[in-house]
Amino acid sequence: MTNAREWEETRRRLLFGQRFSGRVTRVPAPGAIGVFADIGLVVAGFVDVLLLPRDAASWPAEGTESEFEVWWADERPQVRLKPVDPRYLREDYTEWIDRWRPGWPQEHGLPVTAIDALPARPDAVG
Repeated sequence: MTNAREWEETRRRLLFGQRFSGRVTRVPAPGAIGVFADIGLVVAGFVDVLLLPRDAASWPAEGTESEFEVWWADERPQVRLKPVDPRYLREDYTEWIDRWRPGWPQEHGLPVTAIDALPARPDAVG
């Protein structure tokens, strides 16, 4: 279990859009929740169902090696990820992102701790 200090130290180094190679470790409820990935940090990475293809058969399976981007990281000890590989990204991602997170391109490279000053964004964290 990661302690709060370890998580905050890790979180301070994370940037939106920062890429990590990782391995899918769990797909607990295909089509319903999302997938967990080990990206080599002290906390788990998680890709929310909202960012994955509608058809769970197209989700990355346990053991799949892939690349992910940091999508969100708040005070909870977990890094929310976005798949880089378009095979594992929702089919209508371009339209969806324009509607639900239009500032995403401008957030790339910003520290994730910048979200601490923003109101909660439930649509961004799934």
